[in-house]
Amino acid sequence: MHPVVAKFRNFREAEEATRDYYRRLSPVERLEILFNLRALAHKEGDAASRGLARVYRIAQLKRG
Repeated sequence: MHPVVAKFRNFREAEEATRDYYRRLSPVERLEILFNLRALAHKEGDAASRGLARVYRIAQLKRG
């Protein structure tokens, strides 16, 4: 995938150009993009893939 720079007059034109781009892609190309994005989002060893740390502490409350 090569980066492309384009200038648009408004948001609507930009959105339409984006839709046209993805419509022209083959199903295989779309899946490749999906898998690349998924791989970027779920890299091994990053904080998101490790999940939440299970931490607890028992606190003694003072009475009276």
